[in-house]
Amino acid sequence: MNNHINNKSKNGERLVQISAGQTTLEGNLIIPKSSRGIVLFAHGSGSGRHSPRNKYVAEVLQDAGIATLLIDLLTEEEEEIDLQTRHLRFDIDLLAQRLIEATDWLKQEQNIQTKDLSVGFFGASTGAAAALVAAAQRQKIVKAIVSRGGRPDLAGSENLSRVQAPTLLIIGGNDEPVIKMNKDAFKQLTNLEDNEKKKKIVIVPGATHLFEEPGKLEEVADLAKDWFQNNF
Repeated sequence: MNNHINNKSKNGERLVQISAGQTTLEGNLIIPKSSRGIVLFAHGSGSGRHSPRNKYVAEVLQDAGIATLLIDLLTEEEEEIDLQTRHLRFDIDLLAQRLIEATDWLKQEQNIQTKDLSVGFFGASTGAAAALVAAAQRQKIVKAIVSRGGRPDLAGSENLSRVQAPTLLIIGGNDEPVIKMNKDAFKQLTNLEDNEKKKKIVIVPGATHLFEEPGKLEEVADLAKDWFQNNF
């Protein structure tokens, strides 16, 4: 694999390039001192590693001593295509496979700073489905999952039933269709004990799909931070 890390950065951030089949994925990696775990961000189309929302949540995690890898699961060219066709954002198998490639890369022996860290996923929109599929296939590696306004239903019942990592589903209280989708998916997480330490739904009152209302994204970030800290 022709993987590359660029060490030139400010505040410890490094650009990483990860080979995924014939594709090269780009991401931003930050590893605070004494990190016990790392969170990979999986997003839907139209959002990415430069998204202010993702960067804000990542900064909250970093301040808590959690490493982060914000990665684009689609290339720039694929994003352009998807803006027209809207089909790649729903290709959950493709997104999940690329997330698995990134996860395996973190665990490679030569990646001394990350190979021993616990791995978690933070998924938004269709990226949440990809995170659940990847977790079902990497049961021994993935330790925690957080979904923000996600579409976990798109992971499919077979994958949902295989997830072993404690899973938190966060939905906006005004995001009506997505609430039902999350509740249905929640019931299919049958491999997780039915208690709030293993699987939990939090509905944030007054929040819409993107949690753009004042204070709502802060709630998401705090919930995610606590979930990862408790499971790493």
